[in-house]
Formats: sequence, C-alpha cells, structure tokens
Amino acid sequence: MPEEYLLFRGAHSDVRPCARTCTLVRENGAVTSATDRPLPAAARLIATDLDGTLLRDDKTVSDRTVAALAAAEEAGIEVFFVTGRPARWMGVVSDHVHGHGLAICANGAAVADLHDGGRLLKVRPLEREAALDVVHALRTAAPGTSFAVELATGINYEPAYPAFHLDPGATVAFAEKLLREEAPGTDAPVLKLLAHHGELAPDDFLALARAAAGDRASFTRSSPSALLEVSGPGVSKASTLELCCAERGVSPAEVVAFGDMPNDVEMLSWAGTSYAMGNAHPAALAAATGRTVTNNEDGVAVVIERIIAERALSRSEHRTSANPLHGSDH
Repeated sequence: MPEEYLLFRGAHSDVRPCARTCTLVRENGAVTSATDRPLPAAARLIATDLDGTLLRDDKTVSDRTVAALAAAEEAGIEVFFVTGRPARWMGVVSDHVHGHGLAICANGAAVADLHDGGRLLKVRPLEREAALDVVHALRTAAPGTSFAVELATGINYEPAYPAFHLDPGATVAFAEKLLREEAPGTDAPVLKLLAHHGELAPDDFLALARAAAGDRASFTRSSPSALLEVSGPGVSKASTLELCCAERGVSPAEVVAFGDMPNDVEMLSWAGTSYAMGNAHPAALAAATGRTVTNNEDGVAVVIERIIAERALSRSEHRTSANPLHGSDH
C-alpha cells in the first residue's frame, strides 16, 4: 500500500456514529437565526460542507463567500472544507484554501492536501470484506440496489448504477468483482461504497440500510435521490474533523460548523456552534445550534462576516478599556 495511505486505525473518538435515522441530535430547543445566535468567544476553526452549503446551486463560490473565507483566514481562523466529495472533485474550492491547504473528503474517509494536487495524507478505509457484507445485505433487503465503489484512486460502478460521466475511465462490473482484490493488500483503499435505489424514498432507504447492515459500516446520505454513502465503522465528517482539531489543540467549543444534509448531522452536533442552512434537511436543522440563510443567499458568508465584525468590535472595546483617555479632549 502506498505510503500516503496513513490509517487512523485504533484512533479514539468521542463522536458516536448515527446507527439509525437521525431526527433529533441535540435537545436544544428551537434553532436561532444567523443574526441572533450567540457566537463563541474565540472561534478558532470553521468547518463547512460544500454542496448545498458553501457552494451555490450552480456549484460556484460567490465573490462574497470568497471574501469571507479570506477574511477568516486573515483573522487567524482556520477554515476546513468538510465534504462528501472525493479529492479529485475539489477543484472548485482549491483556490480558496489558505494556510494549511487541507480538506476532509469522502465524508471523513480521507484528508487531502489541496496545495499538492489533492494528495491523500490520511485515509480511513472501508474494509473490502465489510463492503461485500453490505452489498449482500442490501441486495437481500432492497432488491434492485445498484452499487459504485469509490477508491482512493477513482470510482468504479455496476452496469445498473445511474449513468456516470465525471470519471470516464471507470471500470464497470458487478460490485462483488470490483471489491475483490487480486492479492491481499495490493489494491487501493476503499473510501466509500455507494448504493442507489430507483424506487425507495431516500430516508426510507437510509433507515432500511442501517437496520440491515449498520453493524458492518456507517451509512449516510447527501443526495436528493435514494443514494446512500457507506463508510467504515465510526467514520464520519465529525470523527475525522475531531482528529484534525485534536492535532491542532482546537476544542469543539472553538469550532463553528455549517451543513445541510444527513451526512453533516454528526459534525453539526459535535461542534460547539453550528449552523444548518436555510435549505437544510430536517435532520441537519435538528442537529445544529443555529440556522442561517440558504446557500444561494451566501449563508456561510453571512455568519463569517458576523464573527469577524464581533471580533473587531471586541478588540476595539478592549483597546478603549485599556486606554480610557484615548480620544478624549480632557
């Protein structure tokens, strides 16, 4: 296995994977808006999802959001992009990663260096045996399910999987063949197994899959269709973010997180302050401490601007209190 596949095997995490359909994570009462939610006294890290959150529906980053991200970094606040996307799909934001250059990809299965072409620094794989168990379980529990296999090197998929045009070099074969190694340890790590059903409702499919194979893997979803994303046990955006924060000495209370879909629920629950987008799934709304406006209204930028403004005001007030005669005619 290449040296860049550094595994987090055995790493301790206080983040618990969601073993059932998430409907309520925090008992925090009604969420508050972007303008009335108290912000942390010293935000040190912003963790934001991309699709449906930072990106507009046309998959662009607005000028306002670009400016807000730059302002956050200039103010000493690290920004982590935390996404279900693979590293090779991070070009849309790679120019907006400052400082560390890192992004958490594939729902926490990989940490990529966007300053180095998306090179994978850390991988938390789904073991092939477990992935095969999931395939067999879902073929039985939900006949008609089709699969794709997201590897550290690219994606392969079954003939019945929805037409896929972003990775023209993919291998097309049944999942059982795609997951079979020619020799143990010789193939690239599996980051995610994708499972699609053409008839089931998305949340119903998620609940069914968790009931059928939740002991073998972590299940979530981020697509409006019945497309499930399957990771290794305990792997989530939250658990990998927790590891990255621990390396930096950043506590949950110092993190502000943004998201919109079920794959953001654990992250929104873990962060000390979190915002669900105005367009968010009910599970994300239930998990977050606050609510901002939609992705098309630059909801992430709205909150970041407020963080920067409050920090500037606090510093101004501190300077005034330290020098009460400053600006006085007396």
